[in-house]
Amino acid sequence: MQAKTEISLKIPMHMGGERLDIALQQMLPEHSRSRLQAWIKAGLVTLNNEITTAKTKVWGGEEVSVTPQANPQEQAFLPEDIPLNIVFEDDTILVINKPAGLVVHPAAGNWSGTLLNALLHHAPQLADIPRCGIVHRLDKDTSGLLVVAKTLEAQTSLVRQLQAHTVKREYRAIVWGQIWRNGTVNQPIGRHPHARTKMAVTRTGKPAVTHYEVLERFGVHTYLRCVLETGRTHQIRVHLQFLKAPMLGDPVYGIGNIIPHKLMTQTLKDVVAGFKRQALHAIKLGLIHPKTNQTMEWQIELADDMKALLEAMRHEDPLTEEPFEWAYEEGDYYGGEADDFDLEDDDLENE
Repeated sequence: MQAKTEISLKIPMHMGGERLDIALQQMLPEHSRSRLQAWIKAGLVTLNNEITTAKTKVWGGEEVSVTPQANPQEQAFLPEDIPLNIVFEDDTILVINKPAGLVVHPAAGNWSGTLLNALLHHAPQLADIPRCGIVHRLDKDTSGLLVVAKTLEAQTSLVRQLQAHTVKREYRAIVWGQIWRNGTVNQPIGRHPHARTKMAVTRTGKPAVTHYEVLERFGVHTYLRCVLETGRTHQIRVHLQFLKAPMLGDPVYGIGNIIPHKLMTQTLKDVVAGFKRQALHAIKLGLIHPKTNQTMEWQIELADDMKALLEAMRHEDPLTEEPFEWAYEEGDYYGGEADDFDLEDDDLENE
């Protein structure tokens, strides 16, 4: 990000006795005080050719030099040459296999390097469509299928399909504990009552339904198929936590340090320790094509890191002790620790 042209100022005499940051805010009203303080801290402001602090008192007549930095938010809707794994594309929609680690939409802390920036580079005409055609999101560390509209008509159609719950979305998840039977979580999800940056099962939340099926059961883990009926923010992660089967690797809704080390081999402990994201992958997507009205469906392979995780679990010897699980308790409303992610908009569907 390039710096803007240096600004040279002289502190007016009537500002004598003011703090430097307050004086600068009056002299440069187009910039917020917090931004000016950040520039001072970064050494981008000098007072009489010397690096200073925001609290330094000025007395009038001092020479000030300010080297502004571009606001990161200004980069939010600029094209960037970021590779895309395109599963399907025509003149109406684009289906992408999103890797873990890629943020979908710019937000605080992630104003660049997002899927939106990549889309603008791949298809510049998306700049004329709200949110560049993005109609639903995957969390930064969730991998898998995501559809993007390439026309306003397609965006309207896809949003309506999502609102009608006719878009089919299937996920794979690896959780802690042993789930013994298939089931459905039908519990409302809303903002966590004490941590605004996360979601929770709460009686005042919006309706949320997740169906789950046991695919494989291991000594201390279970491999699940999850199908969304609704699309609330962090729905699968919150619902699995509600089941007391928190997702492996989840930094927000996971189990923290409560790990059953004695029940795992060193090999599995090493693999689990090296898995640095929630074990969630959007493996299948189905919808009605907005232009042709044909039913379309895509399925991709499991992400490589989750494949490796499963292989390590399959090589574990059967347990000789009691199985490790968190028992499901009806009506248990709770949440884990908050992190610094930015809450998505309610009008965008999430997993």
